[in-house]
Amino acid sequence: MTANDAPTSGSPGPQPPRRAPRADGAEARHRLLHTALRLFAQKGFAKTSTREIAREAEVNISAISYYFGDKEGLYAATFSEPMGGDPGDLVAACKAPGQSLQDTLRICMVSMIDPLKQGEIVRQCIQLHMREMLEPTSRWAEELDREIKGPHRAIAELLCRHLKVERADDDIHRLTFAITGLSMQLYVSQDFIEALRPSLLRTPRAIDTWADRLTGYALALVEAEAARRSAERKHKT
Repeated sequence: MTANDAPTSGSPGPQPPRRAPRADGAEARHRLLHTALRLFAQKGFAKTSTREIAREAEVNISAISYYFGDKEGLYAATFSEPMGGDPGDLVAACKAPGQSLQDTLRICMVSMIDPLKQGEIVRQCIQLHMREMLEPTSRWAEELDREIKGPHRAIAELLCRHLKVERADDDIHRLTFAITGLSMQLYVSQDFIEALRPSLLRTPRAIDTWADRLTGYALALVEAEAARRSAERKHKT
């Protein structure tokens, strides 16, 4: 420290310069992420260049390496960040002790459909996922492991405990796919819903109502499976 740097008596020491660019940096990262999401969804990974993304996001191309490492890192971020949520939360909810099946299914439904509140961003995410299935990169396998396998297994185990089944059989997996399919059909049918009955997805409250209804529908599926298994056991005796 030089004499000019030393604090004077009764006065605070020199303060580091304020980093105003932090807010600007967060905004630049946000623009990069959402511009990349739109372009990747429209054109795919291979046909979208980092230069094009940076140009449309109005940031320096070096910002991509700074915030995301490289094009692959940016592509991976477009899968996990815009829709939010953490599949680990759904898995944890399915394992929570002392929680009713209804409450657990309600948490699962909220976790699965809450991203619909983001509107156009969700459309782009779904388009990106559909394109990835048609033009797969290594990201699809990672997405399957991170977003799908864990929650599916957790719900199947939850159903096994509720139905008193020792190990998930084909019908447990059928029931699990049926329950998760209740939420997925909202994403797949989003355009049809907005054309036929737009009020069903127009507001956050409307989406919360979907969570309530889908929970009820899921419980009905579980009850139907329980009745089927009970009748099957009686038939065998």
